Amino acid sequence: MIAANIIPEGAVVITATTLFVRGLRIEAEIGVHGHERRCRQILLIDVDLQIRPVRGPALTDTLDYSVVLIEAETIAASGHIVLVETFADRLGRALLYYPQVVRATVRVAKPAALTPAADVAGVEVVMIRG
Repeated sequence: MIAANIIPEGAVVITATTLFVRGLRIEAEIGVHGHERRCRQILLIDVDLQIRPVRGPALTDTLDYSVVLIEAETIAASGHIVLVETFADRLGRALLYYPQVVRATVRVAKPAALTPAADVAGVEVVMIRG
């Protein structure tokens, strides 16, 4: 039964679906300074993924949120990364690998980067399939 005041499915076209993850906490060896080598730091990650419109009710019709966590953990486990930009770039590329993803916006922040002067510092990359 359709509730009152709802447009029927056939009368609506979904033009974009955005899957997002906010505040993902990952530990990684990251940084350019000597004191950052062999030292794990917390990264805060926000991701927006524009995916193909979802056509059905099954998980296979969309993208599981857990792929963001899995890909970020895989990158963090790969060894020391010098730049936050590199981490963001790798994560964006890994997420664009999934055929459902059309556009990826990845924000990676280091909460300890400018302590106590700033809460966080980081980068944001926006990528589309080329």
